[in-house]
Amino acid sequence: MNGLSDVRLTLHSQELAAGQKDSARNAPVGNASSALGRWDLFWCRLHTRKALLALTADQLKDIGLTREQALEEGLKPFWRI
Repeated sequence: MNGLSDVRLTLHSQELAAGQKDSARNAPVGNASSALGRWDLFWCRLHTRKALLALTADQLKDIGLTREQALEEGLKPFWRI
């Protein structure tokens, strides 16, 4: 595996673990769980995009992104995919 695959697998496993924790926490609430899940997703996007903007050139190279790609993704509003 190359470095990019390792990073994606790590992030995906963290998302799965967070999703399982969120689903267990939100399950008894009913319809409110979908709204909480959406806000959790927005919160996650906001923080990961801010973290992306803070990466160094070497870190961006490790995950296979250019500075321009990182800026394009990092400056998106949290509600955009």
